This record gives sequence, structure tokens and C-alpha cells, in this order.
Amino acid sequence: MKTFLLFLIGSTAVVAQPLSVGVKGGLPFTDFIDTVSGNQAIISSSHNRYIVGPFIELNLPAGFSVEVDALYRRFSFNASTTVGGLFSNSRTAGNAWEFPLMVKKKFTGELVRPFIGAGVNFDTITGLTRTVQSVVTSSSREKDFTTGVVVGAGLELRVLFLKVSPEIRYTRWGSEHFSQIFANGGSLNSNRNQGEFLVGISF
Repeated sequence: MKTFLLFLIGSTAVVAQPLSVGVKGGLPFTDFIDTVSGNQAIISSSHNRYIVGPFIELNLPAGFSVEVDALYRRFSFNASTTVGGLFSNSRTAGNAWEFPLMVKKKFTGELVRPFIGAGVNFDTITGLTRTVQSVVTSSSREKDFTTGVVVGAGLELRVLFLKVSPEIRYTRWGSEHFSQIFANGGSLNSNRNQGEFLVGISF
């Protein structure tokens, strides 16, 4: 009997731990790169149709919590231009890592708890590669790191010993990673508005 009671107390303590660890993934609503093609410029971009990574959440009194994520996506963009008979083709690819730090407020509920959140977001580019066949005149600007403001809302569902949290987030980045204008009218810019649908699973 004593052993059983100790087991129950230990199990309750584990469940009541204020720290939750899990994984989060979802789909972006917005493209990572916005492109505009010109008369003699074909600018296109592609990126993974998913965003994924681990997260840690510290549960605080009164329904508040602090969450930190590390979310990953892969991106690339291509530029094919012709100026004065000179052809240029380039491909740029890299990894985008964002690190949202959010304060969340969870409302009361037994199985379903709505929540809202807000905070800051940090984004960095790694593993950037570029292949250029020939060069034409263009004006470009690149930044490896930027910050932004993030807001979100969703639900926390309790399924057995797991917590499942679907949510929608919006980030407004303070600056662009990429900004390039080509001599014949084409351009590309990294998107400063980012919308996402995410689902988190944690213990």
C-alpha cells in the first residue's frame, strides 16, 4: 500500500511539473520570398510547405506561461534575366530559423483551454548558397538576422497524457532578409508579413 501511495505521489509530481517539452509543426500562410517578374526577367521562389521544430513552455501561476520555439524552413529563389543580350541565371538557397519568445495566457477549461499570446520573434539565415552563371547589373541588400513582433491564438487540448495545441500566428518582421532590384524591372524581397498555422504536441 505504501508503495502504491508513493507511486501516486510521484506520478502527480511529474504531471504537475511546470515545464512542458514538445515538438511543433505546421503550414505557412505566406511565402518566404515575394517576387515580381519583368519583361526580360523571370524571378521565382520556392520553399518547404511546412515549418517544424522543438519548443519549451514554462507554466506560470494564473494561467500564464512563457514559450520558446526553434522553427525551421528551407527556401530558395531563382532569377533569370537578359539585359543587352547578356543572360544571367542565379539560384540562391538557404535555411531560415525563427525563435519566437511568447508570453501566453490560458483561460479556464478542463479538456479545452483557449489561449492568446504575444512576444518577439528572431529569425536568422544559415547555410546560404548561391550559384551564378553570369552577371547583369542589379542592386541588392542582404541581412542574415532580423527581429519582429509575433501574436497568436489557439486551443490547448488534453488527449490522454499529451497536450495538443493548434494555433494561428502572425509575425511582422522589422526588416527584410533579401531585397534585390534588377536592371530590367524584376525584383524580389523577403516577406515582412508571416502567417502560420501550427500544431504543438507536448508532455
